[in-house]
Amino acid sequence: MPSSYNVRSRARERNNVLTRPEFVSLNQPLRGGSSGGVGGPSESRGGARRPGPIKNQTSVPNEEPDDNGNKDKREPGKMPEEDCMLLNPSFKGIAMNSLFAIDICMSKRMGVCANTSSAWGGCRSMVALLALTGHGITWIIGTIVCLVRSNTLAGQEVLVNLLLALILDMLTVAGLQRLVKRKGPWEETPGLMDSIAMDLYSFPAAHASRAAMVSKFLLSHLVLAVPLRILLVLWAFLVGMSRVLLGKHHLTDMLCGFALGLLHFSLMETVWLTSNTCQNLISISTLSWSPFF
Repeated sequence: MPSSYNVRSRARERNNVLTRPEFVSLNQPLRGGSSGGVGGPSESRGGARRPGPIKNQTSVPNEEPDDNGNKDKREPGKMPEEDCMLLNPSFKGIAMNSLFAIDICMSKRMGVCANTSSAWGGCRSMVALLALTGHGITWIIGTIVCLVRSNTLAGQEVLVNLLLALILDMLTVAGLQRLVKRKGPWEETPGLMDSIAMDLYSFPAAHASRAAMVSKFLLSHLVLAVPLRILLVLWAFLVGMSRVLLGKHHLTDMLCGFALGLLHFSLMETVWLTSNTCQNLISISTLSWSPFF
Protein backbone atom coordinates (compact mmCIF):
# COMPACT_ATOMS: atom_id res chain seq x y z
CA MET A 1 0.00 0.00 0.00
CA PRO A 2 1.48 3.40 -1.01
CA SER A 3 2.41 5.74 1.71
CA SER A 4 0.47 8.91 2.43
CA TYR A 5 3.48 11.02 1.35
CA ASN A 6 3.48 9.57 -2.17
CA VAL A 7 -0.28 10.07 -2.48
CA ARG A 8 -0.02 13.71 -1.45
CA SER A 9 2.89 14.41 -3.87
CA ARG A 10 1.03 12.89 -6.82
CA ALA A 11 -2.07 14.96 -6.03
CA ARG A 12 0.10 18.08 -5.79
CA GLU A 13 1.61 17.39 -9.24
CA ARG A 14 -1.80 16.86 -10.77
CA ASN A 15 -3.00 20.17 -9.32
CA ASN A 16 0.09 22.06 -10.54
CA VAL A 17 -0.84 24.14 -13.61
CA LEU A 18 2.67 24.29 -15.03
CA THR A 19 2.81 20.51 -15.41
CA ARG A 20 -0.02 20.49 -17.93
CA PRO A 21 1.00 19.87 -21.58
CA GLU A 22 -0.14 23.24 -22.82
CA PHE A 23 2.09 25.04 -20.32
CA VAL A 24 5.21 22.90 -20.68
CA SER A 25 6.94 25.53 -22.87
CA LEU A 26 6.85 28.01 -20.00
CA ASN A 27 9.22 25.81 -18.01
CA GLN A 28 11.78 25.61 -20.85
CA PRO A 29 14.71 28.11 -20.90
CA LEU A 30 15.00 30.57 -23.77
CA ARG A 31 17.24 29.63 -26.69
CA GLY A 32 20.20 31.86 -27.26
CA GLY A 33 19.41 33.82 -24.09
CA SER A 34 21.94 35.60 -21.95
CA SER A 35 21.70 32.98 -19.21
CA GLY A 36 23.41 30.46 -21.48
CA GLY A 37 21.06 27.70 -20.48
CA VAL A 38 20.57 24.71 -22.68
CA GLY A 39 17.30 24.83 -24.52
CA GLY A 40 14.81 22.07 -24.39
CA PRO A 41 12.98 20.48 -27.27
CA SER A 42 12.09 22.71 -30.18
CA GLU A 43 8.39 22.18 -29.85
CA SER A 44 6.30 20.42 -27.32
CA ARG A 45 2.93 18.96 -27.83
CA GLY A 46 0.33 21.68 -27.52
CA GLY A 47 3.01 24.33 -27.00
CA ALA A 48 2.90 27.77 -28.60
CA ARG A 49 4.95 28.14 -31.76
CA ARG A 50 7.49 30.90 -32.07
CA PRO A 51 6.49 33.56 -34.56
CA GLY A 52 8.54 33.58 -37.72
CA PRO A 53 10.34 36.65 -39.08
CA ILE A 54 8.04 39.38 -40.32
CA LYS A 55 8.54 40.10 -43.98
CA ASN A 56 8.38 43.59 -45.37
CA GLN A 57 5.16 43.84 -47.28
CA THR A 58 4.17 46.70 -49.50
CA SER A 59 0.58 47.75 -49.15
CA VAL A 60 -1.17 47.26 -52.41
CA PRO A 61 -4.55 48.98 -52.88
CA ASN A 62 -7.54 46.70 -52.94
CA GLU A 63 -8.50 45.71 -56.42
CA GLU A 64 -12.14 46.17 -57.11
CA PRO A 65 -13.89 44.68 -60.12
CA ASP A 66 -14.98 47.11 -62.75
CA ASP A 67 -18.25 47.18 -64.69
CA ASN A 68 -17.17 44.27 -66.90
CA GLY A 69 -16.35 42.06 -63.92
CA ASN A 70 -12.60 42.23 -64.54
CA LYS A 71 -10.29 43.42 -61.81
CA ASP A 72 -8.29 46.56 -62.29
CA LYS A 73 -4.75 45.30 -62.74
CA ARG A 74 -2.25 47.79 -61.38
CA GLU A 75 1.42 47.45 -60.76
CA PRO A 76 2.32 47.04 -57.07
CA GLY A 77 3.40 50.31 -55.47
CA LYS A 78 2.28 52.45 -58.41
CA MET A 79 -0.38 55.01 -57.50
CA PRO A 80 -3.07 56.15 -59.95
CA GLU A 81 -2.26 59.29 -61.86
CA GLU A 82 -5.14 61.22 -60.34
CA ASP A 83 -3.92 60.39 -56.80
CA CYS A 84 -0.40 61.65 -57.40
CA MET A 85 0.62 65.08 -56.18
CA LEU A 86 2.93 67.34 -58.10
CA LEU A 87 5.76 67.98 -55.66
CA ASN A 88 7.32 70.85 -57.59
CA PRO A 89 4.57 72.78 -59.40
CA SER A 90 5.43 75.80 -61.47
CA PHE A 91 4.71 79.33 -60.33
CA LYS A 92 2.30 79.76 -63.23
CA GLY A 93 0.31 76.69 -62.18
CA ILE A 94 0.10 77.85 -58.56
CA ALA A 95 -1.02 81.33 -59.62
CA MET A 96 -3.69 80.03 -61.99
CA ASN A 97 -5.11 77.56 -59.47
CA SER A 98 -5.19 80.26 -56.80
CA LEU A 99 -6.99 82.70 -59.10
CA PHE A 100 -9.56 80.07 -60.09
CA ALA A 101 -10.19 79.21 -56.44
CA ILE A 102 -10.66 82.89 -55.52
CA ASP A 103 -12.93 83.38 -58.55
CA ILE A 104 -15.19 80.46 -57.62
CA CYS A 105 -15.35 81.46 -53.95
CA MET A 106 -16.17 85.12 -54.65
CA SER A 107 -18.70 84.22 -57.36
CA LYS A 108 -20.57 81.92 -55.00
CA ARG A 109 -20.61 84.59 -52.31
CA MET A 110 -21.90 87.20 -54.75
CA GLY A 111 -24.70 84.96 -56.02
CA VAL A 112 -27.12 86.50 -53.50
CA CYS A 113 -30.06 86.29 -55.93
CA ALA A 114 -29.43 82.79 -57.22
CA ASN A 115 -32.75 81.55 -55.81
CA THR A 116 -35.63 82.79 -53.71
CA SER A 117 -34.06 81.44 -50.50
CA SER A 118 -30.82 83.40 -51.00
CA ALA A 119 -29.84 86.48 -49.01
CA TRP A 120 -31.38 88.86 -51.57
CA GLY A 121 -33.98 86.45 -52.86
CA GLY A 122 -36.69 89.11 -52.68
CA CYS A 123 -34.83 91.25 -55.25
CA ARG A 124 -34.40 88.39 -57.71
CA SER A 125 -37.21 89.57 -60.02
CA MET A 126 -35.76 93.12 -60.22
CA VAL A 127 -32.27 91.83 -60.96
CA ALA A 128 -33.68 89.44 -63.59
CA LEU A 129 -35.50 92.39 -65.23
CA LEU A 130 -32.24 94.34 -65.33
CA ALA A 131 -30.51 91.36 -66.96
CA LEU A 132 -33.31 91.17 -69.53
CA THR A 133 -32.37 94.65 -70.81
CA GLY A 134 -29.06 93.16 -72.00
CA HIS A 135 -30.51 90.04 -73.58
CA GLY A 136 -29.63 89.34 -77.21
CA ILE A 137 -33.20 88.64 -78.35
CA THR A 138 -34.37 91.91 -76.78
CA TRP A 139 -31.76 93.97 -78.59
CA ILE A 140 -32.17 92.24 -81.94
CA ILE A 141 -35.96 92.70 -81.94
CA GLY A 142 -35.62 96.32 -80.79
CA THR A 143 -33.05 97.09 -83.48
CA ILE A 144 -35.24 95.59 -86.22
CA VAL A 145 -38.25 97.63 -85.04
CA CYS A 146 -36.21 100.84 -85.03
CA LEU A 147 -34.81 100.00 -88.48
CA VAL A 148 -38.30 99.55 -89.91
CA ARG A 149 -39.46 102.86 -88.45
CA SER A 150 -36.33 104.80 -89.45
CA ASN A 151 -36.63 107.22 -92.40
CA THR A 152 -33.09 108.63 -92.60
CA LEU A 153 -30.14 107.10 -94.40
CA ALA A 154 -27.74 107.87 -91.54
CA GLY A 155 -30.05 106.23 -89.00
CA GLN A 156 -30.50 103.14 -91.17
CA GLU A 157 -26.74 102.87 -91.66
CA VAL A 158 -26.12 102.88 -87.89
CA LEU A 159 -28.94 100.44 -87.21
CA VAL A 160 -27.87 97.95 -89.89
CA ASN A 161 -24.31 97.90 -88.55
CA LEU A 162 -25.64 97.55 -85.00
CA LEU A 163 -27.80 94.61 -86.08
CA LEU A 164 -24.82 92.88 -87.68
CA ALA A 165 -22.74 93.54 -84.56
CA LEU A 166 -25.42 91.95 -82.39
CA ILE A 167 -25.60 88.86 -84.59
CA LEU A 168 -21.79 88.60 -84.62
CA ASP A 169 -21.68 88.91 -80.84
CA MET A 170 -24.34 86.25 -80.32
CA LEU A 171 -22.71 83.72 -82.66
CA THR A 172 -19.20 84.28 -81.32
CA VAL A 173 -20.21 83.96 -77.67
CA ALA A 174 -22.30 80.85 -78.40
CA GLY A 175 -19.35 79.24 -80.19
CA LEU A 176 -16.94 79.98 -77.34
CA GLN A 177 -19.38 78.70 -74.76
CA ARG A 178 -19.81 75.43 -76.65
CA LEU A 179 -16.03 75.15 -76.92
CA VAL A 180 -15.20 75.84 -73.25
CA LYS A 181 -18.39 74.40 -71.64
CA ARG A 182 -17.79 75.98 -68.26
CA LYS A 183 -20.61 75.62 -65.76
CA GLY A 184 -21.87 78.51 -63.68
CA PRO A 185 -21.11 78.80 -59.95
CA TRP A 186 -24.56 77.44 -59.05
CA GLU A 187 -24.97 75.21 -62.16
CA GLU A 188 -28.54 76.29 -62.81
CA THR A 189 -30.49 75.09 -65.82
CA PRO A 190 -30.73 77.82 -68.53
CA GLY A 191 -34.16 79.29 -69.07
CA LEU A 192 -36.18 79.57 -72.26
CA MET A 193 -34.78 82.95 -73.30
CA ASP A 194 -31.21 81.81 -72.68
CA SER A 195 -31.80 78.67 -74.74
CA ILE A 196 -33.17 80.73 -77.65
CA ALA A 197 -30.14 83.04 -77.50
CA MET A 198 -27.80 79.99 -77.22
CA ASP A 199 -26.56 81.27 -73.85
CA LEU A 200 -26.15 77.82 -72.29
CA TYR A 201 -22.80 77.98 -70.47
CA SER A 202 -20.93 80.38 -68.23
CA PHE A 203 -17.79 81.45 -70.11
CA PRO A 204 -17.82 84.05 -71.55
CA ALA A 205 -20.74 86.07 -70.19
CA ALA A 206 -23.01 86.88 -73.15
CA HIS A 207 -24.86 89.73 -71.40
CA ALA A 208 -21.62 91.43 -70.40
CA SER A 209 -20.21 91.13 -73.91
CA ARG A 210 -23.38 92.52 -75.47
CA ALA A 211 -23.71 95.36 -72.98
CA ALA A 212 -20.11 96.47 -73.48
CA MET A 213 -20.40 96.33 -77.27
CA VAL A 214 -23.75 98.18 -77.40
CA SER A 215 -22.70 100.90 -74.96
CA LYS A 216 -19.45 101.55 -76.84
CA PHE A 217 -21.32 101.52 -80.14
CA LEU A 218 -23.91 104.06 -78.99
CA LEU A 219 -21.29 106.29 -77.36
CA SER A 220 -19.36 106.41 -80.64
CA HIS A 221 -22.25 106.98 -83.08
CA LEU A 222 -24.81 108.95 -81.11
CA VAL A 223 -24.53 112.47 -79.74
CA LEU A 224 -25.47 112.15 -76.08
CA ALA A 225 -25.24 114.47 -73.10
CA VAL A 226 -22.75 113.73 -70.37
CA PRO A 227 -25.34 112.38 -67.86
CA LEU A 228 -26.68 110.00 -70.51
CA ARG A 229 -23.18 108.80 -71.34
CA ILE A 230 -22.53 108.09 -67.65
CA LEU A 231 -25.84 106.26 -67.34
CA LEU A 232 -25.04 104.17 -70.43
CA VAL A 233 -21.71 103.04 -68.99
CA LEU A 234 -23.35 102.35 -65.61
CA TRP A 235 -26.07 100.32 -67.33
CA ALA A 236 -23.49 98.14 -69.07
CA PHE A 237 -21.72 97.44 -65.77
CA LEU A 238 -24.95 96.65 -63.93
CA VAL A 239 -26.11 94.27 -66.67
CA GLY A 240 -22.89 92.30 -66.34
CA MET A 241 -23.14 92.28 -62.55
CA SER A 242 -26.78 91.18 -62.61
CA ARG A 243 -25.83 87.84 -64.12
CA VAL A 244 -23.24 87.30 -61.37
CA LEU A 245 -25.85 88.13 -58.71
CA LEU A 246 -28.22 85.63 -60.30
CA GLY A 247 -25.55 82.93 -60.05
CA LYS A 248 -25.28 82.48 -63.83
CA HIS A 249 -21.65 83.56 -64.33
CA HIS A 250 -18.36 83.86 -62.52
CA LEU A 251 -16.55 87.16 -62.10
CA THR A 252 -13.93 86.14 -64.66
CA ASP A 253 -16.73 85.30 -67.12
CA MET A 254 -18.07 88.83 -66.74
CA LEU A 255 -14.65 90.46 -67.20
CA CYS A 256 -13.87 88.36 -70.26
CA GLY A 257 -17.33 89.21 -71.62
CA PHE A 258 -16.60 92.92 -71.32
CA ALA A 259 -13.28 92.47 -73.14
CA LEU A 260 -14.93 90.40 -75.87
CA GLY A 261 -17.63 93.04 -76.39
CA LEU A 262 -15.03 95.75 -76.90
CA LEU A 263 -13.26 93.46 -79.37
CA HIS A 264 -16.49 93.03 -81.32
CA PHE A 265 -16.92 96.80 -81.48
CA SER A 266 -13.40 97.25 -82.84
CA LEU A 267 -14.04 94.55 -85.44
CA MET A 268 -17.28 96.20 -86.61
CA GLU A 269 -15.55 99.55 -86.88
CA THR A 270 -12.99 97.91 -89.16
CA VAL A 271 -15.59 96.35 -91.48
CA TRP A 272 -18.11 99.19 -91.24
CA LEU A 273 -20.73 99.01 -93.99
CA THR A 274 -21.36 102.14 -95.99
CA SER A 275 -24.76 103.71 -96.56
CA ASN A 276 -25.12 102.26 -100.09
CA THR A 277 -24.32 98.75 -98.85
CA CYS A 278 -26.83 99.12 -96.07
CA GLN A 279 -29.52 100.26 -98.51
CA ASN A 280 -28.86 97.23 -100.70
CA LEU A 281 -29.20 94.95 -97.69
CA ILE A 282 -32.45 96.62 -96.71
CA SER A 283 -33.76 96.23 -100.26
CA ILE A 284 -32.86 92.54 -100.30
CA SER A 285 -34.54 91.97 -96.95
CA THR A 286 -37.75 93.69 -98.11
CA LEU A 287 -37.69 91.91 -101.52
CA SER A 288 -37.62 95.28 -103.34
CA TRP A 289 -34.01 95.07 -104.56
CA SER A 290 -33.33 95.17 -108.29
CA PRO A 291 -29.84 94.79 -109.74
CA PHE A 292 -30.74 96.95 -112.78
CA PHE A 293 -31.55 100.16 -110.89
